[in-house]
Amino acid sequence: MVPKTWVKFIVGIFLLPPAWLFTKTFCDTFLTALHQGLLGTPGCLFFVAGIVLWGLSFWLLPRSWFFFLYVYGHECTHALWAKLFRGKVAEKFHVSQEGGHILTDRVNTWIALSPYFFPIYTAIVVSIYLLARLFTSVASLEWVFFLFLGLTWAFHLTFTCILILKGQPDLKYGGTFFSLLIIYLINLFIVTAMLLMAGPNVTLTGYWNDFSNNSVDFVSFTSVVLQQIEMLLRSKLKLKV
Repeated sequence: MVPKTWVKFIVGIFLLPPAWLFTKTFCDTFLTALHQGLLGTPGCLFFVAGIVLWGLSFWLLPRSWFFFLYVYGHECTHALWAKLFRGKVAEKFHVSQEGGHILTDRVNTWIALSPYFFPIYTAIVVSIYLLARLFTSVASLEWVFFLFLGLTWAFHLTFTCILILKGQPDLKYGGTFFSLLIIYLINLFIVTAMLLMAGPNVTLTGYWNDFSNNSVDFVSFTSVVLQQIEMLLRSKLKLKV
């Protein structure tokens, strides 16, 4: 049988063009939002303030505090996604400043990679905000939501990058190349969704139009490159003959 890691490596290669297209479209949408005054919106200002607050905390306070908090959230995310896939998880799991682990009877790509693309503390902030909106008016406190949204998102990205650079066994489950592409794409989708919700005069329709145009340009460019390669190979064959 063909090893799963080989199959996922091939899948990863086919994911490269979509990854480039989604990245290009996000950049185009982000630039449009900037031109439309994104940085002047209260939501963006407090979101950026949350990122800055996290940066100051990360450099000024003991990192061991934050690492323990991240590891705890990391293992809780593994457990949550194992439950989502109907796996059994032991009630107690190991968490320390050196790392952690859970015990479960089920594992797959999504369970293994979930802490790297599912920012659990950001999800908690969003859940609290949505619940609060059901029972009371929180318009005057929206700045708090955006502040903690930026802080927790930056927290997630910082430690995700740190652990990836250190090398994690989770990434080897489906092959490092495939795993990194999945992590990148899902995080990109989350950031794109946040931009579409918060960006002034940025719509899903406009995003789709940009994506379609970028896809056409990519196909045209690929076609030209393949034609050039074909002509080069034919010329070399003629020379040999």
